[in-house]
Amino acid sequence: MQMKKQICLSLACSIIFLLSCAEQSKTIQKIYSPANFWKDGYFHQTNVFTPAPEDSIIKAKLDGKWQEFSLQKFPEKFMEWNISKRLETIGIIEEMMASKGKPSKGPELAGPHNGIVASYGFRRKDSKFKLNNAVKGMGFLPKKEKIREIIKLLEETIDAPFPEKLKNLIHFYENVDSLFDVDKLVSLELYSTPEFETQTFLNQMTNPISTIVFLDIPSYKLKTIVRLLHPDDPNLTEYEKDVVKYINLIHSYFHGKFPRDYIAVIYYVVEIYDNSPGRMDAMGRRIE
Repeated sequence: MQMKKQICLSLACSIIFLLSCAEQSKTIQKIYSPANFWKDGYFHQTNVFTPAPEDSIIKAKLDGKWQEFSLQKFPEKFMEWNISKRLETIGIIEEMMASKGKPSKGPELAGPHNGIVASYGFRRKDSKFKLNNAVKGMGFLPKKEKIREIIKLLEETIDAPFPEKLKNLIHFYENVDSLFDVDKLVSLELYSTPEFETQTFLNQMTNPISTIVFLDIPSYKLKTIVRLLHPDDPNLTEYEKDVVKYINLIHSYFHGKFPRDYIAVIYYVVEIYDNSPGRMDAMGRRIE
């Protein structure tokens, strides 16, 4: 009798849980899934084209109108700031390992890794605004002729001791000009699925433009055209597949393995501004 009661109670709890999940799913769909970007578990962005690696122009449909934009290379002072800050962070991590977790200071959240991304374009049902802001981890994308070579290196050393991985990263940064493109940044869209779409994802799929700023001094602002690549999209070119693979691999290389590959995001830079405070030669002026 007691076992029968336990079985009935368990069934009742299961039914309540399933009903709760169903209601949550309905709520998520009502709030977060107002657009029809997905088909068979993937999407294909149609309002921007991936330019060929040798091209200096990107085509995108902004605010309902197709336009062309010239890609801008990062100026020397931006690269000096970016690389020096990244190497400084690696030095802090190495100090942490040497001192068994007791360094003089910890890695900063400010700097070139954490881009603050503004986007607009789609009003989600739980908001009256199309505007959004989010922090995204960012890095450089290897040149087309180097990307498979770097992927191979990452795959061969994915299980190497962490200090060896840091040495590889230092090598990348010290040879950034020969290994990486200097007119784009890359990131991952970690959370968007057919069941849940972030505001950033909805905005960038609707209107593929974003502004990126960095919390640091000097401070820079990048105006970009955004290309999103789903790993399961059968329409991806071989180069786009390499891009998706690299961005997911470099993410797993330092953060551990993940259950699946995520949406790759390329930020093509079309305008660059110096936003450093207190400098009359900067003050938000465009430099490229």
